[in-house]
Amino acid sequence: MKKFLILFVMAAFAIAAAAGDHTQYVNPLIGTQTDDTGALSGSTFPGACWPLGLVQLSPDTEKYITWDPCSGYDYDRNRIYGFSHTHLSGTGCTDLFDVMLMPVTVPVTTAYLAEGDFSQTFSHEHETARPGYYGVRLLESGVEAEFTATAHAGIHRYTFPKGAEETIIVDLDHSSYRGEDAYYAGKRSYDIVRAQMRIVDDHTIEGFRLITGWAPLRRVYFRAEFSKPFVWTRLADRNRTVEGTVINGRYLRAALTFNHDTDDVMVKVAISAVDDEGARRNFAAECRSWDFDSYAAAADREWESHLAKIDIEGTDEQKNIFYTGLYHTLIHPNQISDVDGRYTDATHQVRQLPRGQKYYSTFSLWDTFRAAHPLYNLLEPELTADFVRSMILHQQAYGYMPIWTLWGQENYCMIGNHAVPVLSRAILTGIPGIDVEAAYRAMVASCTQPHTNSPFDVWEHFGYMPADLQGNSVSITMEQAFDDWCVYAVARTLGHDDDAARFLRRSQFYRNLFDPATGFFVPRDTKGDKVEPFNPLAYDTPYFIEGNAWQYMWFVPHDPQGLINLLGGAKGFISKLDECFTLESDERDSGGNASGFIGQYAHGNEPAHHTTYLYNYAGRHWRTQELVDQVRRSFYNARPCGYAGNDDCGQMSAWYVFSALGFYPFNAGADDFAIGTPLYNRATLHLPGGHDFTIVAPRKDARAIYVRDVRLNGQRTTGLTLTQQQILAGGTLEFKMATKHK
Repeated sequence: MKKFLILFVMAAFAIAAAAGDHTQYVNPLIGTQTDDTGALSGSTFPGACWPLGLVQLSPDTEKYITWDPCSGYDYDRNRIYGFSHTHLSGTGCTDLFDVMLMPVTVPVTTAYLAEGDFSQTFSHEHETARPGYYGVRLLESGVEAEFTATAHAGIHRYTFPKGAEETIIVDLDHSSYRGEDAYYAGKRSYDIVRAQMRIVDDHTIEGFRLITGWAPLRRVYFRAEFSKPFVWTRLADRNRTVEGTVINGRYLRAALTFNHDTDDVMVKVAISAVDDEGARRNFAAECRSWDFDSYAAAADREWESHLAKIDIEGTDEQKNIFYTGLYHTLIHPNQISDVDGRYTDATHQVRQLPRGQKYYSTFSLWDTFRAAHPLYNLLEPELTADFVRSMILHQQAYGYMPIWTLWGQENYCMIGNHAVPVLSRAILTGIPGIDVEAAYRAMVASCTQPHTNSPFDVWEHFGYMPADLQGNSVSITMEQAFDDWCVYAVARTLGHDDDAARFLRRSQFYRNLFDPATGFFVPRDTKGDKVEPFNPLAYDTPYFIEGNAWQYMWFVPHDPQGLINLLGGAKGFISKLDECFTLESDERDSGGNASGFIGQYAHGNEPAHHTTYLYNYAGRHWRTQELVDQVRRSFYNARPCGYAGNDDCGQMSAWYVFSALGFYPFNAGADDFAIGTPLYNRATLHLPGGHDFTIVAPRKDARAIYVRDVRLNGQRTTGLTLTQQQILAGGTLEFKMATKHK
């Protein structure tokens, strides 16, 4: 273990030596390993990407990717099968892995291409990862492989040993398996509908594939140019090869061999989700030189511009965790529009954006609405405006806003429609560049247009989701009530009084599942009867999703006082909350979604993320401070196993970013934050409009986690909330810290 830590520190130092003031602290290898307890890894990847770009160019450590990790990279593996251009960071489902390249030095036969195993071993001692750059030595061939990225392109540099055969495989068959599920074991989770590769000239190939998977149908087009001519080619569809310059089929691979005039081969690969012409235009706009180092430097500068929005004073380890977390929040969502503003919408129609606008997808909203989107809202309002416009366009094409969209397509993963709180917070905080009435109409449509998991006629008729009509009935009831509150809050602000009354009433439907006898929200059928048997510790029930009754007990962020009242007031509420954080059980989520336990609190999955802050609302703020500090210390670190569960497109990281600063968006659809306990002596947010907001918490003892006093610009605050407008105005938030609570 000691040797491992030394190597990891050395790798981190090497990364820092070539990076900016903030990017030097990012280590993309954090979150790529399963910890010793067997909890899920963060399912992150170490490869090169541009902030929120279409391309994530990263190594894949399996021939076909399985569900854990869904990112394609497992720190504990020692083989790389290739480098593909698209990946998901931290998700619990797997897809993408488009346009894989792999350098080899062995003779290429038709059988070798058909078998598709081009893997080589690697060592972490010869691996470097930093924002916008990844490099590794492939041990069998001795090839030094380096990668960087633009928004729409991956840039490769392969340095071959002198005198070695120089061949690069281009693989359009590479993708994912469904994983360990007994039904899908050994079967593909995707199907290539059709594909094509064509040799344009002796430096260039183009192609596409149409593929089904987690996203129902994706179109991926690419253009690849090489820095020197290939002198031999082979195009294959499994065992079938062609002699010409074009191959059509489904499972396509190409081998391109080069002469030995130089040891380096560079490749520039632009991709598009629209068409061939989109890939060519993306290439022309972003791939103008053969200077690899200038691309890497540009990527570092772009990452630096985002990470530099927050300065913290802390140890190097604290900065590693914090800035890597901030980095992970900016990998997704992804810009899927081309440089000319064209994009493919959810109905597969090609659309044109107004000049300067971008269209985004990869909205993991069941996760990211909680903290990641409030973070964008605060630090990157122009991104939030683009996200909101993208969600409105999705609704106008599809009938309702995104639930979980990938490559522009709806996959209906998870429940609720949590684009709704993203829009409500954007409107309530005054994000510029949004058509507020169009946004409001999209919110209402998304909470009234029936679709998968959301039969709104049933919802309004019964006042809850009946278990005999709807799966995950308790979870959906709790989450839909919250979404409805978000519509109410905007309707009230905009003066839509009838809508406000309707959605306020609906936001209280969660109460209809409360069972005073057990003190839990329980499944009920269409007659209103409680469904038996009921076990609040059980995970494998049809009534909850990725959680149990204990974890969903607290999902009322829009009405904490109402929840307190249901539990008999502050005393009963605190007693129940204390039990949640202390009750141990052998029952665990067989899907591995719940992890990072403190009693029944499960930080490794999202439904519980606001729960530590609930004590604030019952007058026991010191307990919130204890638990926030415990979660920070227990479930985040600067090692490869740095997360207690899937990072889920940055949500796990966003929780840490906020909670280390000292406040958290308890109600993600509102315009305020709950105050917690700051980690750093000083942190400064550089905000839109040129204002700085500085958080000061001087202390001599790391055990000083308790907040005795909070002052904003010298004035003592009342209550334990902070509005976004107070932060955006700039100034100083000063904490007086202590080692003991009152």
